[in-house]
Amino acid sequence: MNPWEATFRTQSWGRYPAEHVVRFVARTFGQAPDRAAVRLLDLGSGPGASTWFMAREGFSVSAIDGSPTAIAQLGERLAAEHLVADARVGDLATLPWPDATFDGVVDNAALYCNPLATCHRILEEVHRVLKPGGALLSANFTERTWGYGLGQMVERNGFADVGEGPLAHKGFALFFDRPIVDALYARFADRAVERLAWTLDREQHEIEMWIVQARKASR
Repeated sequence: MNPWEATFRTQSWGRYPAEHVVRFVARTFGQAPDRAAVRLLDLGSGPGASTWFMAREGFSVSAIDGSPTAIAQLGERLAAEHLVADARVGDLATLPWPDATFDGVVDNAALYCNPLATCHRILEEVHRVLKPGGALLSANFTERTWGYGLGQMVERNGFADVGEGPLAHKGFALFFDRPIVDALYARFADRAVERLAWTLDREQHEIEMWIVQARKASR
């Protein structure tokens, strides 16, 4: 079984959106005169905390995840609150939407579950489905995150069977260093790269994420 499918079946996961997602959506789209006309994609949605938030805010939201359980949980949550989203089970590297569909895409720690070559394909798809001028938020773990190097190395910065930390027992994990970040998002314009870090267990362990905001160049 896919380790994330097992996680979603056995754990309560991701009920509320991350602060950087809320900030990105509010600052980028909050002043839209007609929020229903703004189309947003939650990439690797899991049970859909970001989807739920964006739908509650009145945007037209789509979501995709590889886990049928996660998408089913998302559907149940939306139905219980009389919210609507186009939520699909699918492959992030083959997005099922036409070119230039979305005004914005949110990736809150979805890319890191994939090998680097697949991350490049996923971002090519993200670029394709964004409208010209469309905005991207992408947040993924740095190589300074607890768990780096504690599994079986599959590729540079990529490990299977990470034994400790927030990514433990969840299959493959790619930890991003700055050269990876610069290469992955090179096609996008107006790139802004920040780092977000916090500690656990009385500062014994550190979690750090790259927070990347960028846009598809306008025609």
